[in-house]
Amino acid sequence: MIPVEVARGDSPVVLGLPHTGTHVPDAIMADLNERGRGLDDTDWHIERLYDELLPGATTVRATFHRYVIDANRDPSGASLYPGQNTTGLVPLTDFDGHDIWHCAPDDAEIEERRKTFHAPYHAALAAEMERVKAIHGIAILYDCHSIRSEIPFLFDGVLPDFNIGTNMGATCDPAIEAIVQDVCNAAEGYSSVLNGRFKGGWTTRHYGKPTHGMHAIQMELSQATYLSAESPPWTYDSAKAERLRRPLKDILTQLADPALIAKLTPGGTS
Repeated sequence: MIPVEVARGDSPVVLGLPHTGTHVPDAIMADLNERGRGLDDTDWHIERLYDELLPGATTVRATFHRYVIDANRDPSGASLYPGQNTTGLVPLTDFDGHDIWHCAPDDAEIEERRKTFHAPYHAALAAEMERVKAIHGIAILYDCHSIRSEIPFLFDGVLPDFNIGTNMGATCDPAIEAIVQDVCNAAEGYSSVLNGRFKGGWTTRHYGKPTHGMHAIQMELSQATYLSAESPPWTYDSAKAERLRRPLKDILTQLADPALIAKLTPGGTS
């Protein structure tokens, strides 16, 4: 089993896909309980939603499920949102707070999973960011996510459709944040928020170093925007998805614009 799939392109944009994988090794699947085996917290069909939106974009996709180990969590196990309900490096519960294990992994097993799955994913992502930066002078990581729109364990009320995360502006140049926010705000029939409940996961915060030419932004989409229903069998709604793909394509196209890249490269005028 290959833990990460990479499709190389020549665009300055790298798409991160840490939560679309559904592979669970047999031994780990045997330790999950019935609820855990449903894999409900997958970022369902996100790879299909973004497919071919930006020709030339590099994609880095984890093939393993987040219940094996979460590729968007700090490998040290530190919480992304101290004081708030969340899930850890290896989740012990699902997003509704329910146990997912018959036999939860111990520290030694978690470390083995980190080496086998988490580390190769991030080695590949780091390598692609450096490769793209060598071509363009900068690299822009656009981290692709989705989540159910109503999860009381994690947040109150209904989540906006577009949830943009830049860790309060720390992970990318303001011009990148502005492009994404402006497109989302202008998308008719959709709601959006900047640095709301989701401010960017570990990936965004780790790779987003604007002063070093590394920019990162996270997009957390409400699954209501492209699924027929936010419940099994998690059916992709082609009509909804095609409508949603238009603003997503606009975002990625603007992020890859040579004029923007020129402004963001060392010596440019951002």
